[in-house]
Amino acid sequence: MDNKNFWENAEHQHQSPHVVAPQPLPPIPSLNQADVQDANLHPTAMKPQLDEDIQTAKKIVSFSITLIMIVSLAYTGFILFDGDALTGYRPGDAALESQEVYRDLIQVDEVNLNGAGVTVCIVDSGLNPDHQDLDGLTISKWQDFVGGANSPYDDHGHGTSMAGILVADGWMKGIAPKVELLVAKALAENGTGDDTVVAEAIDWCAENGADIISLSLGGAPGILPFNFGTGRSSAQAAEDAMESGIFVIAAAGNDGGSDDDGDVATPCSETAVICVGGVTQSGTHWEGSSVGDNNGRIWPLPILTPRSDPHKKPELVAPAESVAVINKEGTWSLSDGTSAATVYVTGAIALLLQNNPELAANGTQDNIANINQVKEWIEQTSLPRPSQEGHDDEYGYGLLQIKALIDAANPEDS
Repeated sequence: MDNKNFWENAEHQHQSPHVVAPQPLPPIPSLNQADVQDANLHPTAMKPQLDEDIQTAKKIVSFSITLIMIVSLAYTGFILFDGDALTGYRPGDAALESQEVYRDLIQVDEVNLNGAGVTVCIVDSGLNPDHQDLDGLTISKWQDFVGGANSPYDDHGHGTSMAGILVADGWMKGIAPKVELLVAKALAENGTGDDTVVAEAIDWCAENGADIISLSLGGAPGILPFNFGTGRSSAQAAEDAMESGIFVIAAAGNDGGSDDDGDVATPCSETAVICVGGVTQSGTHWEGSSVGDNNGRIWPLPILTPRSDPHKKPELVAPAESVAVINKEGTWSLSDGTSAATVYVTGAIALLLQNNPELAANGTQDNIANINQVKEWIEQTSLPRPSQEGHDDEYGYGLLQIKALIDAANPEDS
């Protein structure tokens, strides 16, 4: 096998005479899987034998096959602002309207919470703290796994945009602006990074007290549902974090529609990860959002085992189209992608942990049980689309509803 197991960065262009698009990232080749189908193979029936074979293979495989490239998911920022020398810069009306539409859609302002006391770690391309909407922000801890810099920076922009969705406190209003923020730079200037580096960053988050790890990134799933080689994978790092009770929120991916590769990205595909798909401002499925395969399969590769509730992928959907974001240059943009949706859910979980601190990793139970409980509440409280029954491979269990989620954790108060 050659080193072609990569994500292809999706680019979604807004057409407007007042909007300037940055140069797109160079395309990253993706692994082409053979389209093989055998009607005699039923993955559910074969699951016990498949699980046994996988466990055996895990014990004997120790050589390296390939590395997985992780790429920021469909960051498509466009400069969008108004202002002059007297009034100063401000976001354009489209950005402000988008922010309000999405806050209403997912019930942000129906709860009086701000994330205080909760520690969130963002693994991304870094953070430029000089944007006016980040004025007063304190970065509790910073680690640069790419260049080794001691001070925060962002040479791509994706990380700054994602952090703004969480902690901005200016024209843009973060979902949980008072969280304690850890930032791990694991993506390079071109928006990509090695899977083992991302794994190292996830481990750093866990070691430094994160309650939640936010991963607006993803890699192509491997041929087999485990990692070849001695290198530590992002999926393994995520699993270890979750076993200690740390919530991991990750992007489903942006290869929906004609580009669909058949399942969500990794590490979003890991069982206990909260995997996030995307919606439009009207609450409909965003066509670029990756679709989950929850029935299991032998062919086409990669092999997938069947998933059960409440772990079917994606678990839920959140804002992903024309999302208002801040830019590292100090401006504002509209951006598409499940990257943004991921941070909305990260913020929602931060609000939940603020309200119910016993659910955090340093709470009463430092293991995966609390994560599973929260995922059951997500299944129960997410808003399904019309006529949806149960899980939907595009729409998950439904659209994020923050107040309903918090009410589910506190039935005596609702």
